[in-house]
Amino acid sequence: MNIIEIENLTYSYPVAKSPVLENISVQIEEGDFLAIVGNNGCGKSTFCKTLNGLIPHFITGDFTGTVRVGGTDTLKSDVGSLARKAGYVYQDFENQIVRPTVLDDASYACLNYAMKDYIDRGRSALKLCGLDGRENDYIWQLSGGQTHLLALAGAVSLSPDVLILDEPIAQLDPSHADRIYGVLKDLNENHGKTIIVIEHHTEYIADYCRHVMLMKDGKIAWKLPVDEALRRVDELRECNIFPPQVTMAAHTMKKDGRLKGCTVLPTTIEEGKKAFASLRYIPDKDEKKAERSDTSAVRFDDVSVEYRSVKGENRVVFDHLNLDIKKGEKVALIGSNGAGKSTLMKLTVGLLKPSAGEILLNGESIRRKKTEDLSREVSLVYQNPEEMFIKDSIRGDISYAMQVRGVSQWEKRTDELLERFRLTDLQDRDGRLLSGGQMRRASLAIGIALNPGILLLDEPTANLDIATRKEIMRTLSEMKDVTETAVIATHDMQLVCEWAERILVLSKGRLVADGTRDEIFGNRSLIEEVGIRPPEIFTMGRVLDENALCYTIDQFVGDFQEVSE
Repeated sequence: MNIIEIENLTYSYPVAKSPVLENISVQIEEGDFLAIVGNNGCGKSTFCKTLNGLIPHFITGDFTGTVRVGGTDTLKSDVGSLARKAGYVYQDFENQIVRPTVLDDASYACLNYAMKDYIDRGRSALKLCGLDGRENDYIWQLSGGQTHLLALAGAVSLSPDVLILDEPIAQLDPSHADRIYGVLKDLNENHGKTIIVIEHHTEYIADYCRHVMLMKDGKIAWKLPVDEALRRVDELRECNIFPPQVTMAAHTMKKDGRLKGCTVLPTTIEEGKKAFASLRYIPDKDEKKAERSDTSAVRFDDVSVEYRSVKGENRVVFDHLNLDIKKGEKVALIGSNGAGKSTLMKLTVGLLKPSAGEILLNGESIRRKKTEDLSREVSLVYQNPEEMFIKDSIRGDISYAMQVRGVSQWEKRTDELLERFRLTDLQDRDGRLLSGGQMRRASLAIGIALNPGILLLDEPTANLDIATRKEIMRTLSEMKDVTETAVIATHDMQLVCEWAERILVLSKGRLVADGTRDEIFGNRSLIEEVGIRPPEIFTMGRVLDENALCYTIDQFVGDFQEVSE
């Protein structure tokens, strides 16, 4: 039975030159777990907003065709009624949290519908989403993953048959991402919910979804079972979608005439065990540890930080933290949500003050530095790049700090930065209206405008599709001659493996590990303790040979060889 039926759907935003959705016809079966994939701008989010009536009832435009959800024609219904048929959790899910406590928020939608059992519905939804026991907590006591689950609980409380989630794990560490998908799997398999996710992480698609729908230029290219879909390697990559790393590695080896016994490309690590069973690990060379400078860039001496709590005891983030980052280092800061990564960065730029201890920047306490001097030495690029845009053009944003500080030849410097970050053609555009990758490039240009010796980046690849993430990684690699010392806080382990020379691991406000990628990812007990998720290809290598240390597909393909009997 089809729960969603779409016929000849075409939609254009107001004043748009061409339709963003064009002549779409598709059916989605009841109980499906569907992943929608496609490159930026192909119409994924727009398509999903037609399912709960936001388009065309709230977001106007030229709408033709028919969309039926649970037998209801969305044109003949209203947004309020459709919310009980198709629940939606948006990419910026924090905006869906509107009440101060957990149960209050989970039951709020039902209260709006004047449901007498709204409290019971809220409690039931929290239990389904794994948040029972947190009913009386304030929402700011939740982690990022728990906040996302609360937004989901608000949608679940109305008992819709369809749940739609836009990029559900974009800002989450692996443990929270696993938890989100575990809840979705339970809702799908044990409670009969039809789940639709817009997702770029194909390893999660392989493990949890049943079907994949590829959108391309506002149309549906195909909808296929997940295994068949993820094996279309060349077609997916043409759309800037990267299949699971084990799939791409097997695809490369087969093209090279290897893996002759492998007839079907693997899509999971379990399938990879069989596909790569004939290979042996023959490493090319050992990793060389990067030489460290003797000069300190940032030093934390017995630094303690705690936040006052509205409820309960104060929250201690750091307790006598000691850390020394040397000049010239490329450092990755990793750890779960709430481990203290962002707090450490805010301390470094003076946005937060330690309750005890001292922070030294280039050998001098930041307490004795003027704000103007501090901003010339260290710069922070925020996780949400739109927070860095204060003018009505990219050019204005990049030049602003230089102008107010009287930097000589600031106009020439602005031109150089626009060219370096491929923003010249976009210089008159408002930064908040750019694509995700363009906003990231612009925020990096703003961050280095004053030539800071130390650059801090908070989740520079969050909320980006795989292709745009790779573009940002290339940009970071090209910046080695621009800024002397760089520190990145991230959950993106591929970025860590390909870029960082030193990795710092935070857990519950403690520095639990400090070393190279081999020292960090090769430590099984550390990975289990902290919940680090190495790149899939690294895990595949370790499953085949416990001594294998392969961080990229190319490295895996080169280090695993067929050995003749």
